[in-house]
Amino acid sequence: MFWPSLFTTAASGHQRKGADWSGGWVSNVVGRQSSAGTMVNTETALAVGALRACVTLLAESVAQLPCELYRRDDQGGRQRATDHPLYDVIHSQPNRKDTSFEYYEQGMGALTLEGNEFSLIDRDGAGYPTELIPVHPKKVRVLKGPDGLPYFELLEHGGEIVPARMMHHVKAFSIDGFVGLSPIATNADAIGLALATEQHAAAVFQRGTTMSGVIQRPKEAEPIGDQAKVDRLLEKFAERHSGLRNMFSVALLQEGMEYKSLAMDNEKAQLLESRNFGVIEVCRLYKVPPHMIQQLDKATFNNIEHQGLQFVIYTLLPWIKRKEAAMMRDLLLPAERKNLYIEFNVQGLLRGDMKSRYDAYAQGRQWGWLSVNDIRRLENMPPIPGGDRYLTPMNMTDSQKIGESLNATPEQLQEIERILCLTQ
Repeated sequence: MFWPSLFTTAASGHQRKGADWSGGWVSNVVGRQSSAGTMVNTETALAVGALRACVTLLAESVAQLPCELYRRDDQGGRQRATDHPLYDVIHSQPNRKDTSFEYYEQGMGALTLEGNEFSLIDRDGAGYPTELIPVHPKKVRVLKGPDGLPYFELLEHGGEIVPARMMHHVKAFSIDGFVGLSPIATNADAIGLALATEQHAAAVFQRGTTMSGVIQRPKEAEPIGDQAKVDRLLEKFAERHSGLRNMFSVALLQEGMEYKSLAMDNEKAQLLESRNFGVIEVCRLYKVPPHMIQQLDKATFNNIEHQGLQFVIYTLLPWIKRKEAAMMRDLLLPAERKNLYIEFNVQGLLRGDMKSRYDAYAQGRQWGWLSVNDIRRLENMPPIPGGDRYLTPMNMTDSQKIGESLNATPEQLQEIERILCLTQ
């Protein structure tokens, strides 16, 4: 049993007996006002199209990869451990509600938005996981126990505290080692600027005009004494020259009146450039190539394939390795980690175009380090009988045996003489 009195409470901030709380729970912050004046939290940040595209791209990319449990064999190879109780949980059905795609998509979404992913582990009598039940990061508080290990307080279950063996926790970049930092909370100003730019663009189209200024009458004109006439004049002017239907309308001012704009127009404010800059900033935040979220300004057909490979290697793989390591720590028993390991299959994402793949297969086959079945396995095709044979190039031999190979046997000499007689 785990007594709440052993831990620090984040709400009151006072020290509970025997332990301290690893503070800085950045991912549990409701939101804050950015320098641009916009409130930034998970919900408002998702309104930025570039950020939503980056988050869903990472979540769907991880969710589509098969998650496998492998067992090392004595020959240095590996085999799928389909007989292990954990295999079906991580590969097919993490829990009774979610499919594997939904579970990994939801987990990766929480990781990229909140900086942490939590799942309660339901185990059988032998200690093997039978279900992984996702928990929203804002409903979990991470505590540091007296033994230096993390414990998890479930905020919706009366403050129940569970140990690490009952919680699967994947954290993003962390400073204290207990809680991952939320990209939204730590970069609220960059996201807030992009959000403010979107709101400004929407306001421009809503108003339909940039005539935010004053109507000036010449000094010689007689002043309008009735305020009601002034109000009617301004209301009529706004009615005719604002709104979507009145965009680019022509205004006619009488009695020597002159309109002077006091607002900065969209060209001077560089609205389009600012919106593009906001997209690049969000892509930089998640290390996503802009062309992956349909920002194709700098992309060409010559480099887009290499940028796709860079996305897998430098953007996706760190997240995958982070999840694999956490799954091996939380889901495998200590004695099993020597022979079992968990891995997401990324071979399909690392493959190039068909011509490049087939050229590489041809070289591997000709130089003897790929068999037919090796190639078929890489292409997700079933093996064929006799496909495990490897070729040896006939023009390659041991240099120390060159002299031996030049000395013909008596039988070979007789065959040579016979051939020579036939050719004369």
